[in-house]
This record gives sequence, structure tokens and C-alpha cells, in this order.
Amino acid sequence: MKHNKLTVFGSGAVIGALGGLIGLGGAEFRLPLLIGAFRFAALEAVILNKATSLVVVAGALLFRTRTISIETVASHWDVILNLLAGSLLGAWLGAGWAIRLKSETLYRVIAILLVLIAGALLFGHDAASHGGMLPPRIAQISAGVLTGFGIGMVAALLGVAGGELLIPTFVLLFGLDIKLAGSLSLAVSLPTMIVGFARYSQDGSFDVLRRNRGFLWMMAAGSLVGAFIGGLLLDAVPSAVLLPLLAAILVLSAIKVWRHS
Repeated sequence: MKHNKLTVFGSGAVIGALGGLIGLGGAEFRLPLLIGAFRFAALEAVILNKATSLVVVAGALLFRTRTISIETVASHWDVILNLLAGSLLGAWLGAGWAIRLKSETLYRVIAILLVLIAGALLFGHDAASHGGMLPPRIAQISAGVLTGFGIGMVAALLGVAGGELLIPTFVLLFGLDIKLAGSLSLAVSLPTMIVGFARYSQDGSFDVLRRNRGFLWMMAAGSLVGAFIGGLLLDAVPSAVLLPLLAAILVLSAIKVWRHS
């Protein structure tokens, strides 16, 4: 399947900018584009999205070191490991589940998860901005593992980093600053995505990366540029306008994916 390189790069840039405006990589918006506009099958789109997300998250983690140092991120190793204890297993099982699902069923699952992500954008960010009550330590650890498991499942099924779920978790469950939470979410996302990626590599659909490596690198490059631009424009668009708009885009994308055949 041949795709115009400029179209691929430009699409990646637009999606990356949308994600950059809310501090994410844009994978939630990229997946419906891969299925709808570029006509990839559900599992192939998830794998391509996962590969692109890996590049974007690794780049974003480096970009953010100017604001939040690696040492600061590493000093919260206990919180990172708490979520990873659940997310790594969730990612492995989620990817294995996706491989076994029929395409029509996977389209439905993707559509439902996109709607849930839209809800997380609307209500998770609002809740995170107000902070939360911290539970007792044992309950906090248990909740961290269970939440991490769920996030790992979602990340594997959609090929996303899961930042829209991780950031509110860090703020509400662990009482951390939202900017620090953004960097910690990347530190959890990277190994979680690698585990899901490794599981997908055992399926024949993984060959989509070899067949479309030019597409992958153009999409990843565009996404990185877009995420950088979106970050620069962060203060130009108020969240009260941006988040409902992006949530509406996800819901419309979910409807289109649900109807996809």
C-alpha cells in the first residue's frame, strides 16, 4: 500500500500537535486515522500506532528533561515501580487478547475504549487539577497495581502511551504535581509499551512494520514535530475549549471505527 510521504508527515504533525496541546503523544487520535484514512486493518493499525508511540514517548521524555530532570523522575522510583507492577502484565495480556480477537470485535473494542479515553480527557484532567485525597499506603500500593494493570491493557489494545490515564492517577492517587506526573507517565509508558510491542512481535501482523517502515518513520517524524509545536502553543488555547473539542473528536472517531468493516 503506497502513501504520499507529505500526507503521512502532515497527518502525523497535526495529530502530534493535538496531543502536544494536552501533554500527550496523540496516539489516541492517530489510531482512528490509521484505520479510517490510511485503511490499515485493526490489528495492523494498533501495531503501527504502538511503534510510532514508542518513538514519540522516547523523544518526549528527552524533551521534558529541560523542565523535569531525569534525577527528579528517578527519585520517584517507588511510584513508577508500583504502577509498572500492574501495567507490564496488563500490556502483555492486552496484546495477547488483541491478537486473538476477530477484526470486527477488535474494531468494537477500540471504539469503546476511544469513548472511555474521551471521558478521561474531560473528567480526569478536571479532577487532577483539583488534586485528591491520598489513601493509606497499603491501599495506595494495591490501587496502583490494579490501576496500572488496567492502563497496561488499554495501552496495548490501542497502541497508546496511556498518559491521559496515568497523569490523573499520579495526581489523584499519589498526590504528585501535574507537571511531574507528565514525566513519570512517560517513564511508566515506555517499558509498558515495549512489553506490549514484544508480545505483538509474535504475531504475523507484526510484519506490517517491515512492509511500511517508510510510512512509520514519516508518521513518527511528523508526530514528534507536531508534539513539539503543540507544546509551544499550550498556553494559546484554553483547556475549557480544547478538552471538550478533543473529546468530541474521539467520540466521532469511535463511531467511525465502530462502523468500519
